[in-house]
Amino acid sequence: MFRIRRIYDNTLTIDREAIAQVQRILRSQFSAVPESEVASLARKLSDPLKYRFRTILFIADDMKQRVKGFALLNHAPDLSFCFLDFISVDPRAAAGGIGGALYERVRDEARTLGVPGILMECLPDDPKICAEPDTVKQSRARLRFYERYGALPIINTAYETPLRPEYDCPPYLVYDDLGTGRPLARDTAREIVRAILIRKYGKDCPAGYIEMVVDSFRDDPVRRRAPRYIRKEPLRVPQVKFVDKEIALIVNEKHDIHHVHERGYVEAPVRIASILRGIEGTGLFDRRPARHFPEGHIKKVHEPKFVEYLKQVCTRLEPGKSVYPYVFPIRNAARPPKDLPVRAGYFCFDTFTPLNHNAYRAARGAVDCALTAAQLLEEGYRLSYALVRPPGHHAERKVFGGFCYFNSAAIAANYLSRHGRVAVLDIDYHHGNGTQDIFYRRSDVLTLSIHGHPSFAYPYFSGFSEEVGEGEGRGFNRNYPLPEELDGAGYRRVLARARRRVSIFRPRFLVVALGLDPAKKDPTGTWSLTAADFEENGRMLGSLRLPTLVVQEGGYRTRSLGANARHFFLGLWEGMHGDDRR
Repeated sequence: MFRIRRIYDNTLTIDREAIAQVQRILRSQFSAVPESEVASLARKLSDPLKYRFRTILFIADDMKQRVKGFALLNHAPDLSFCFLDFISVDPRAAAGGIGGALYERVRDEARTLGVPGILMECLPDDPKICAEPDTVKQSRARLRFYERYGALPIINTAYETPLRPEYDCPPYLVYDDLGTGRPLARDTAREIVRAILIRKYGKDCPAGYIEMVVDSFRDDPVRRRAPRYIRKEPLRVPQVKFVDKEIALIVNEKHDIHHVHERGYVEAPVRIASILRGIEGTGLFDRRPARHFPEGHIKKVHEPKFVEYLKQVCTRLEPGKSVYPYVFPIRNAARPPKDLPVRAGYFCFDTFTPLNHNAYRAARGAVDCALTAAQLLEEGYRLSYALVRPPGHHAERKVFGGFCYFNSAAIAANYLSRHGRVAVLDIDYHHGNGTQDIFYRRSDVLTLSIHGHPSFAYPYFSGFSEEVGEGEGRGFNRNYPLPEELDGAGYRRVLARARRRVSIFRPRFLVVALGLDPAKKDPTGTWSLTAADFEENGRMLGSLRLPTLVVQEGGYRTRSLGANARHFFLGLWEGMHGDDRR
């Protein structure tokens, strides 16, 4: 078993190790490649402008992160072409379709980038220009492989002219039109060939060589060799996971153990079922089980005394019984009462978020889902979704409230912050007071919240624009309180401001606290966003092209929850990957 994923840079340990394995394969399989080129791989990924190509690395690895093969694709946005520099399978790995799966991923990426085709070099299969029998044999196998996809050598040019007279086995230039049947125009080919020779070989080319090769492209359109090896053999490409193009979905499977039956309690289990029905059938999601994480991750974000209290009181309450806070420590916060139910007000800020036997367990499960989703971003996914309840963004460091007990999004953001900066964007109708409180004095986590103005919207006492952070965190909290009536166009103007702030911050990860309660007719909100608005919001966020974790927060109109969620994720995926959903 193997999977295909893209390596964007060497920030994560798993990616640094993958790059090192790719470099080992390069050294063993391509001994003629200069060591300087092998060593520069990580720099090419992180600084493409310096090398005049945008380097794209795909790997095939197994669940133990052992790299079985790789493909290195160079994209030239200025000339709209892709050049496949290397594709190789580790000889120690049983092939099992790895090469085909990698090449399929390369072609998929080329289509997404909108280029007309892929060019690559391949050593000749003709003994007249290559005196090395083993090389000719290997080249025949490689060209047979490419012919299965319609990729064929370009003929009637001087591209096969060696850089030096003494050099043997000069490469063919192979062109794959991605199955479109569209020919490559001569003038376009000349521009591309000049760029390849300059950017790939540079000063190694003798004087006049580049112009000689470029001028030799006289056929318009260019001609390709007729197939030699493949006639009617069908493609046999295995079904492989392209994890960087799927959305990892982690559902809090036992969320329904927390079910409060009182009239008016809108945070009900049906919310999850409605969203699942809506996103089924999109083909975007890869459902993964939640993993269990130590409680220490929660205590890094929440006050340990608060965590222990919540655990104790919920464990001791009788099943089916709920306790609502009703007495609050305005005068003497230093001496909490001994009676646990009465003490609830010491750790809560409202009167409608109950404690019951399963509240702690359900909230703990939501945290596990969010941390699993964060961990899957570390393992190669670009998008992950923790579909959880109870929600969490109102839970502050020391108190719960607003249906929230543990702040799952904040806990996941803190977990990801070990790799660098993290931005948390809260797009729930209500202010993410808990996330603000937790990161208010930190500069490594940017917190932004778009919400109804606290003059009329819960939680009323926070979410003002002048709340910008304190100490080291000053300037790293942004609130966008908005009027009571708002449509999708007005919302997007503010979202664009938040998006620009995220871009300036340049985070390694984006965490989105997804509220679906800005929707029209939501019982807890006053705005009028439609499914089309949610799709455009998702597209705007996806276009940031950041590894993104989405954590479910509010949204209570079950009739529209599924459609709004579906459209949000369709937009998010398209913003991240373009419109090609093949």
